[in-house]
Amino acid sequence: MSKKLPSVTDREVIKVAKKLGFTFYRQAKGSHEVWRRASDGRHTVIPRHAGKIIKRKTLKSIINDFGITVEVFNGLR
Repeated sequence: MSKKLPSVTDREVIKVAKKLGFTFYRQAKGSHEVWRRASDGRHTVIPRHAGKIIKRKTLKSIINDFGITVEVFNGLR
């Protein structure tokens, strides 16, 4: 697996979040959503901009919030 951050949209990140057990928690300010995993209380904010690629730094932060590595993220995609 590649250690590089992939170019992904919000839909792909949400698919991975669901596979990891995260559920939609609430709408945040603007076009962002808060996703939460009840088992351990982890949460993350996912920007919802239809069709746009999520910035690398934002994606890295989301992956860290998930508590996984880039390799695991790429495997779950």
